[in-house]
Formats: sequence, C-alpha cells, structure tokens
Amino acid sequence: MTLTEIVNALRNSRYFHHKQDIARTLNTLSKSLPRGMQDMQQAVQIGDDCAAIRCGDDYLLFAIEGMIAEFVREMPYFAGYSAVMVNVSDIYAMGGRPLGVVDALWSDGDINAEKLLQGMAAASRVYGVPIVGGHTNTRASQGQLAVAILGKATHLLSSFNARPGDKLLMAVDLRGKFEGVYPYWNATSKATPQRLRSDLELLPALAEAGLCDAAKDISMAGVLGTALMLMECSKVGASIALDHIPAPADVPMLRWLSAFPSYGFLLAVRPEHEAAVCARFHARNLACVAIGDINDTAQVTLNRGEEQALLWDFDHSTFILP
Repeated sequence: MTLTEIVNALRNSRYFHHKQDIARTLNTLSKSLPRGMQDMQQAVQIGDDCAAIRCGDDYLLFAIEGMIAEFVREMPYFAGYSAVMVNVSDIYAMGGRPLGVVDALWSDGDINAEKLLQGMAAASRVYGVPIVGGHTNTRASQGQLAVAILGKATHLLSSFNARPGDKLLMAVDLRGKFEGVYPYWNATSKATPQRLRSDLELLPALAEAGLCDAAKDISMAGVLGTALMLMECSKVGASIALDHIPAPADVPMLRWLSAFPSYGFLLAVRPEHEAAVCARFHARNLACVAIGDINDTAQVTLNRGEEQALLWDFDHSTFILP
C-alpha cells in the first residue's frame, strides 16, 4: 500500500471514528455541567489515559474501559481478560500503580457471564489487581462489559507534556499473536505474571527517575491514532517514520498499525534521555525505538523512504478534543 492509501484507510477506520466521538462527548458534557463545575481542576486535563486527582503529595488515578459488544459476544473469556488488562495499562501509562477494579456486567444468561468473569479473574490474578466490587445483570438482552480502575502515582506521565524537540519512542512486546480476526495482539498468554508485572513497572520507574514525563498507552486507535491523541493534547506536531515502527514478522503493515497491543506505549522523551529509556526496555527483551520527532507544527506527517503523507492537521480538524 502507498502511504496515501494507508492514511485514507486509517482515517476511515472504525477505531479512528470511535476516538473522534470523544470530542462530541466532551463538548456536550462541558455544556451540561452546572455553573461552577465546568472549571473543575484536575492534575491533568480531560483527554489523558486516566483522570488524575490530587491526594496529598500523590495522585489518585481513575479510568474506565468498555468492551465492544461483538467482542464480548464472540470471545467472552478474552473480553473479560482484556477489560482488566487495558485498565491496568492505562494506570501504568500515567506513571501509576493499580489498586483495584470494579465491573459492570450484563449478559443474557449465566453461561456467558461465567466466561466473562473467568477472564476477569484470570487477569486479576496475573496482574495482581483485585476485583473489589461491581454490578451484575444476567437477564439482559445482550452481553456488555465495562470495567473501572483506581490507581495511585507519585509522578505523572501525561499526554500533555510532550515538547517540540522530543523523540517519539514506541515500546512494545512483540512476543505474541493476534486473536483470530480481531486487532488484539495477545502478548500475555505465554508470559509469567512476574514478567508482565515487572515489564509494566518500567513506566512508573521512568517517571520517578525523571527520564520521562509524557506517555500514552497504545489504544484501539493503534500506534498512529494514539500518536494523534498525544500530539493534540500537547499541542505539538510530529514526523513519524513508518519504517522505524517495530513490528512482528509477516504481519501486514495496515493490520499492525490498527492493532491494540497488550503491552504497547508511546513516550515523548527528551533527546538526552533516549538511550537510557530504550536501554531499560531492551534489558527486559521489549522493543523500544524512536519512531519520530516531535515538532512545533500542528501536523502529524508520515514518511517511508521517499514517500511522505499528511496524517492529520489539527489546524483544520480536531481528533479527540472539542
């Protein structure tokens, strides 16, 4: 595929459209809040992986994820597992550590509910994050699942801290496989709980060491959609080299660009810290490489050899912010 074809495919994908729905939601919510609540202060603005609420010298991190209905219906066990996994990733992407999760589960019978709960319980054991409560309805017309998480951080990694001149790093675990036809790259099933927890611990360790203060979990919008969210929040642009994106062998480029990796993060890192940050991931056999440079434009461009294409221009269209 040409770069232009890749750009058009991503812009028209359901996952890019899902992220763009956030802007409409935020716009409606801001207009609907009572006077006096519209300027409620958080440690970071809305648009980050978690809400961050000051609590003494620390931050409470609060996030929620809802699973796509067809995923819940066709792969209930893995949907339950993923619901916990993605929330855990959001907490670590902010430089925090998870404390506990709660769930809201609807199913059309006990059998489907059992599979969802078994998946959630497995992820709870693997990541060491307890399920501390929730809501269950097994007499619904269809299955649905949402999971919320609470965490804590001493130093934040935020989507709003990327600066012109930063290197854009991608850290990802390539030791996995896709789950059927879905864009879910499963790098957890063959890993030990200790390895998974230690891999995630790299994120708060980077924040606490002062090596990084801007990061984002690679979400359902894939690496490039996540890059757009990071750039828009920080009011910067970027030039991204497609050839530098670490990818598993024999996976088509567009599928990988649309993938949700079970362990994948983007980090905006000051150039003097690039080598030290990459070395920490490499020491744990995780891929980590600079895939682009952050600049002071309002554009995110892609390049591959002699090809170049504009992925997004924030001066002409927002992505997730109203």
